[in-house]
Amino acid sequence: MIDIDEFYEVLNEVCEELPDGMFEGLHQGVILEEAEKISPHARNDDLVIMGEYHRGTYGNRITIYYGSFVKSYSWAGREYIKDRLREVVRHEFRHHLENLSGMYGADSLEHEDKVELKKYLDRE
Repeated sequence: MIDIDEFYEVLNEVCEELPDGMFEGLHQGVILEEAEKISPHARNDDLVIMGEYHRGTYGNRITIYYGSFVKSYSWAGREYIKDRLREVVRHEFRHHLENLSGMYGADSLEHEDKVELKKYLDRE
């Protein structure tokens, strides 16, 4: 696994792949936290949160959790981490764009995330 400094560089590379317009309304930007974040719904710490989109009074932001990547991909090299990070960043940006557009129905990513969580919770 790459260290946090290299992870930050990779995060910047992934964000630079996105068009500038996608950052509109993302007042607090993309934040990297060193912490690992476990879902409050997790059983035995097995549901890790890699990133989150936050809507707030003081602006919107995306938080990426380095510790969650370490927990999930401790064996992985830079390119694998970059691919997974790209997936997470784009997932969170989809939440951002849907929020800006007011999209909250059955077609929204928020709905898809709830369906996936239900599948997880329904497992024995």
